[in-house]
Formats: sequence, C-alpha cells, structure tokens
Amino acid sequence: MSTLTFTPSQETAITEVTSTLQLIACAGSGKTQVLAQRIAHILAQPGVSPANVIAFTFTEKAAAELKERVHSVVKAEIGEVVGLAEMYIGTMHGYCLDLLQTYVPETFKYGVLTDITQQLLIDRESKNSGLTTCTKLVQGTEAPLRRFVDTRTYKSALSILQEDEVDFSKVREAVASSLASYRELLVNRKYFDYTSMMVQAVDFLQKVETTDDLSSSERVLRDHVRDEVRFVIVDEYQDVNPIQERLVERLVHYGANLCVVGDDDQTIYQWRGSEVSNIISFANRYADVRTIELADNFRSTKGVVELGRSVAERLNSSERLAKKMVHASHQEWQRGDMLALQFEDVVEEATWIAERIEDLQGMPFVDKPGAEPRGLSWSDCAVLFRSVKDADALVNEFKRRGIPFLIKGLARLFDAPEIQACVGLFRYMMDDITAADLRNLWDAADLVPDALHWQQLIDVLDDGADFEKSDRWGTYNIQRLYLAALSALGLREETVPGDARRRELVMYQLGKFSQVISDFEAIHFASSPARKYESFLGFLTFQAPGVYEESDDDAGYVQPDAVVISTVHRSKGLQWPAVFIPFLRQGRFPMRGMGGTQVIPHIIADDAVVNGERYKGGMSDETRLFYVAVTRSQKFLYVSYAPGEKRGQGKASDFYLHCTATSWVSTSDEGLPSLPRLEPTPRLETPNIAISFSELKYLFDCPYQFKLRFMYGFNPPIHEALGFGKGLHDALAEMHKRALAGDPPSRDEADELVTRHLHTPYAYPALREQLHRAGVKAIERYFDRHGDDLTRTIHSEKQIGVDIAPGVSVNGRIDLIKSLETDETAIVDFKSTARSQDEDVTRDQLAIYALGYQELSGASADRIQILNLDDQGKSTNDPVDAALIGDIREKVAAVAGDIRANRFTCVHDHSADGAYDDLLALMPRTRLENG
Repeated sequence: MSTLTFTPSQETAITEVTSTLQLIACAGSGKTQVLAQRIAHILAQPGVSPANVIAFTFTEKAAAELKERVHSVVKAEIGEVVGLAEMYIGTMHGYCLDLLQTYVPETFKYGVLTDITQQLLIDRESKNSGLTTCTKLVQGTEAPLRRFVDTRTYKSALSILQEDEVDFSKVREAVASSLASYRELLVNRKYFDYTSMMVQAVDFLQKVETTDDLSSSERVLRDHVRDEVRFVIVDEYQDVNPIQERLVERLVHYGANLCVVGDDDQTIYQWRGSEVSNIISFANRYADVRTIELADNFRSTKGVVELGRSVAERLNSSERLAKKMVHASHQEWQRGDMLALQFEDVVEEATWIAERIEDLQGMPFVDKPGAEPRGLSWSDCAVLFRSVKDADALVNEFKRRGIPFLIKGLARLFDAPEIQACVGLFRYMMDDITAADLRNLWDAADLVPDALHWQQLIDVLDDGADFEKSDRWGTYNIQRLYLAALSALGLREETVPGDARRRELVMYQLGKFSQVISDFEAIHFASSPARKYESFLGFLTFQAPGVYEESDDDAGYVQPDAVVISTVHRSKGLQWPAVFIPFLRQGRFPMRGMGGTQVIPHIIADDAVVNGERYKGGMSDETRLFYVAVTRSQKFLYVSYAPGEKRGQGKASDFYLHCTATSWVSTSDEGLPSLPRLEPTPRLETPNIAISFSELKYLFDCPYQFKLRFMYGFNPPIHEALGFGKGLHDALAEMHKRALAGDPPSRDEADELVTRHLHTPYAYPALREQLHRAGVKAIERYFDRHGDDLTRTIHSEKQIGVDIAPGVSVNGRIDLIKSLETDETAIVDFKSTARSQDEDVTRDQLAIYALGYQELSGASADRIQILNLDDQGKSTNDPVDAALIGDIREKVAAVAGDIRANRFTCVHDHSADGAYDDLLALMPRTRLENG
C-alpha cells in the first residue's frame, strides 16, 4: 500500500474503477499523483494488463511526468509489472500517429509538421497549399489571402474546418477548394500535420467500427480496441476540442471505462477550438457518471487560494461547475506576501520588479512539508505576461542589472544579443552588414573568446557565400555552416565569458537557434544555394520573431537558474514560489479583442461552426486566464499596473482593481520580512526526458553530446540520404506484420515495398534513384537470406521501454522478435548500411533491447542478432546471458548517477570514428585532447 496519505476525495478518485468518472481538479490539487495512483490501482486489478490502459495528457512533458510517477508508484506498491511499455501515456496527437503508423502501411513514411514547419510549407507552396487561392471577406468583398501576411490566419482556418463541427454548405467555395488543395499537398509531400493525423485516425477508427469488409490490419485494430482497450483516462479534459472528443468516443465505444480530469475554470484554449461545454455537460452525455471534486489546493497560501477562488467566481454560474477551491498547503500567508501596486510608468514598474527579485534571493522557502528551508534563487521567480510583447522594459532592466533570465519557449528569442549575433552571420553573408557591423554584434553579446579567431570566422562565411562553386544542395547546409562558424570562433561552453550560470544560459539560447535552422531547412533544404540563404535571412528578419511568438515548445530540457519570463498560456501546469503579473491595464490584460482568432467571420462564417463565437474569445476566457496566472504562485504574488504612453492606455485593468479590493492583498509595499537569508539554491528537478534507443548511445559513450542535443537542443545537420534507413525498416515491418496476419509477401514485391516506404525528401534526384535501387537490392537480399523465416515472426516493431534513471526513460521498438530453427527466441535489429556504429555501442544497445524485452514479456530472449542489410555489412549473433544483463544494469546505474549529479563529461576518443562529427565543434577541448 502507498505510504502517502490522501484526502477522502482523492482516495475515491484512486479506487473508483467501475463508474464513468469525472474528476474536477482545482489548481494545485495534486492531480498528477492521484492519476498515477489510480493507474497503479487499475494495474493491480485481477486480469488487467498495461495494454488495457490509455492515458491522454495535454503535452509531451506532462506525459513524461505522469509516466515517471506511474512507474515509481507501480514499483513501490506492486513490484514488477510485465509489459508496462504497452500502456499508452501521451498526447492524443501522439496516439493517433502511433495508430496510423502501426496499422496503415501507406503512412509509415509520413513525417510530422510542427506548427512552425507547417507555416513554412504553406508559405513556400503558397498556391499548392491553397493559401493564395483562399479568400477572406473584406467589407463584403472577397480578397485573396497573402503569402506571409495571412499564413497564420489560414492555418487556423484549416484547423477549424477539419477539427470542429462544420456545416460545409455554409463554407464558401474558395475556402473549401483551398482546404482540398492543402490536403492534397500533404499527401504529395508525405506529411501529417497535427490536425490531419487526428482526422485520419478518427476516420479509421470509425471505419473499423462500422464496416464489415476490413483488411487484415483493420481487423487487428478493431479487435485491439474492442478486446484490449478497457480504461481510458483524459487529463486536461476542459481543453478537448470536437475531433478529440470524437477520438475518446471511438475508444470507449465497446465499453471501456472512461475517466476525465479537468477544471473548467482553466479552459484557456477556446481560441484554438477547446470546447468548455464538454466538461460542463459531461454528466449529461455519458451514462453512470460519478463526479468527484478535488478541491484541496496543496500548492499555495490561503491568500493566493482565496484570491484565485474570487477570480473564478467572477464567471457566470452557467459558465462553470459549482465548486470551491480550499487551502490545504503547508505554505503560510503573511501580510505583505501579496501586493497590488501602481506605478507612474512601465520603467518604474520594471525597476521595482527587478529590485524585488534581487531582494528575494536567499529568502528562506520550504518546498515540501517537513523539508529543510532553502534560499530562493533566480529560477524561483516568474514574470507572467498576457503577451511577452509587453516585456520590453523588464528585459532592458534585467539586462542592465545583469539578472539572468530566459523567455520560456521560443518567443522573443530574437531579442537576445547572442541570437542577434547569430542572425548577423547570415546578414553578413548576404551583404546586409559589414564585417565591422558583425563584430560589433558579437562584441555586444560578449561571446568572442579570442580575437585571433575572428578572421577564421570571416573566412568560413565568405567561403559559404560563394554560391557558384557547387550545385550540390547539401554543400550549402545551413546547420553545418552555423556549427562551422561557432567552431571558427572557438566558441564552446567552456569559453563563454562569465560564470557557469551564464555559460549554461548562452548554450541554451544557441541551441534554440539551432532549432530555428532545423525548422527552416526541413522545408527549404532543396532550394538553390543563393535562394536558400536569401530566404533564410528573410525568414529571420520578417517572419521568425512572429512565428515563434506562438511556439509551444522549448528547444531543450536544461533548466537554467534564471528568472522565467512567460506568457500565462505557457505557464499552465507550472508553479513558482514568487510570481509577478505586470501590465494589468485595460486593453492588455484583459486583452483588447480578448485575444481570439479573426478567422471567423473573415474566412469562415460564424454560423458555419457550432458555437463558432468561442474562437473570438471574450471576457470569460480572459478571466479564466487570469485565474491560471494567479494560481501559479506558491507564496509571493505581485500584480501591478502602470499607464501606457498612448491615448486610451491609462486605465487600470478590472483584474488589477479586483485584486486591490481583496483583503488578502496589500496596496503598499511594506518590504520583505527581516529574516536571515540563506545561500540562494535553485530547486533541482530532474527533467522528464524520453529518448529513443538509437539516442541512448550518447549517454553511454559520449554524455556531453547528450547534453548538447537534449539539454541544450542542438540539432545535427540534415543528411541528404536521411530516410533511407527508416524506409528499409518500414518495408521490413510491413513484411513481418503481413506474415503475422497470414499474408507473407514474396520477393517479387520488393520494388513495390520500397516504392511504398522509401521517402528521402532531402536527396538530389540522382541520389534518390541510387537509394531506391539500393533499397530494392537490400530487400531482395533479405528475401534470399531470410524469406523462409518470415513465418517465424513473433513480434514486429514491438514497443518496449526501460527506465534508466529518475525522469529518464528509453522508449522504442524492437525491429523483430522471432523464433529460430534452434527453438531459441532472438531479438533482431536491422542495420541499413555497412557504415554502422561501433560494435560495443551496438552491443550495449541490444543489451538494452534484451532488458526491455524481459520487462515487456517477463521472459528472457536467447539471442540478440544484428542483420546488416548492406551486402558488405557484418551481421552478429550473440547470446543473452546473465553476464550481458548484469553488465547493462551496471551501466544503467552509473548513467543514472551521472544524471543526478548533472555530470555530462565525455571520455570518448573522437579521433577513432566519425560517429559524433556533426557536433564535434562544440565538444570541450580538454575532453578531445584527453580522448
């Protein structure tokens, strides 16, 4: 049994597994722990296996946290549970993608567009995407959408038309035909976007549910949903939109138990299509519903809880479920913890915030009941804006004082001096600035470790700008040039001026810029060299700052000790000891126009969408957003207002006035308590990182490469042959899945299989043809050598997972598990080329596979095999024995210790092979010299 104590409501939420369950979880109510305990309780029921459970979260990071909690609870309370990797914990988008790429072979090769790459694709293919053929209504007249200018609006329209309940008889022809063009473009380019993967998966589930004439793979899916899906859990249910609600309905169609968790007061994504009525009307739409209120707030002081409750109660009773958040935290409210202050202007406001953050350093704070107090540090403070466009004065003040800060996500990335210096590299290449101007940018960023390196940088850039020297696209790889420029400067983490905190922050920012390059090159890789760099500079100058304003993803996992500046939307699910909410003036928060999309009615008529008004936003949406902002605070909460310089910007926000009228909030600053200060010590939390088996080698063999890639977010250059190995793996996966279904393919189908699965979007035409021929030969060779073994398939592409450290899991698929003629079971990994990784690394990788298979099945495999598909490649066949498993467990334990100690040093001899050359420029020189 659990050693934790739970409230009666939490205990009921954990143990109720028969009724349809609606959990109303107020802010800070400990819902993640409750869900983890509930899932563990489900797994402890007789006859239940992990494959019977699906748990949806709103973000990948929330999924990683929940998964880590579940595994910890299961290990502590149940012990070893076979097959945990077969339990799905993740986003709905991820589930739909996994479903399609498991059961629909035609989609195996599809890539996934992010919000950023989707926008880049629409702009680049402005006609084929339907952008410039779509029209909007301007004063009753149809006007075509404009490239770059209207792209974000068009993206929103595409999502609404596909995800919502739409009456297409009320949609104009130009709009409907543009949607058709966009869908055709995705098929031609072999892409999913977040919407299309949801739509196709839901349509697929609908088909297998209502149609008798099914293919073998469709029957397998139907049987899986009908017979294996028994428990479905949906977190953040208040943010579910119509297509996501349809997905939930399909999964519980055969009687699976449904549990939804959410808080209607935190519905802050209606402008993206979230339908708050889903949670409000849930009990009327599903049978046998039991509603449990998790009202206890374990996060915040009584003052913060009471203020948050009073904000939520500003909503009309018809817009929310009746509930009352209750203080249950160890955090104690003291007079002066909560302030509502008015300033003469934004400069004075920013100055006060900076001073208070400095004064908070070392303030004693207790994270958990019974814990020793620690001194607050920079990362314990967050400044939340309705829009970070309003953060100019604060950013300037932080820079002036040397206060470390980061802006969460990629918003305002291009304001950072180090990023302006990076953009300068490409401005110089395109003759937009001089070498002297470029030097000034790098000097301003304080990043040039040695002036002697400067000419080397100029030489690299001049060489890169010689666009006539080659017609090979790959020669002009932007990411490769960026890394070469950093190398020419000798810029590495150890050379960044300042203390360790600043070095980490700078590398984090440089990693973000690497992500920007990857986004652009994913779409523009095959452009002619001069055009490619010209377009990239145009993107950096005119589009990227706005595009990344709405980006949801951080580039890396590192958590620098720095003040967080964030939008309120991005702060959801997070908490800080001290929260500042400035800029509470009318027109900013609540935002004028309420922050809604203008898609309706300019592109789609109001009455064409059920409850289309919600996309426009309203005072209720802004109130919910302010509620989220307030409840992020654990103890200190500071709201503030300063009039703007422009006419009409003088009035204080209603939210600010509401705070001043609350007895818990003071309107004058009496200073912080006179307590002895402690050493500022940031709270260390192990990031929840899920990596693939192919990425595991960095932790074992080159930990600093792991830090560069996953903690800082650096990306390697795109390789022209990218996709070749995956295409062969996907062809083999179809072959073995068909064999399992009793329909093994023949050698004559090799060309058809390769054509269906090989997708090499970055290869120039001659290379693409060469790769196709090589792929056909490899598949034919496999038929010749192993065709008779197809019927020995036990599993193909079997999902496994291994926890290698707290918060770090390795997830992936074993290519093949088959029975041998010797009556042994073999784990098989395919290698597509003879230029494979070091055998010791591969042995470690396969040992992890063996460990994962053991945890998945409860049985041990007998052999681990590498089947090299290259005619010149070596294959291996090794035993799985106690020594192998013991060795890998020891390695895992050592890696876990390194992660806990934040120790990512490299002892790899980089002169021995080229496996790590793509980020070699950023490796610490002492490591390179020592080997």
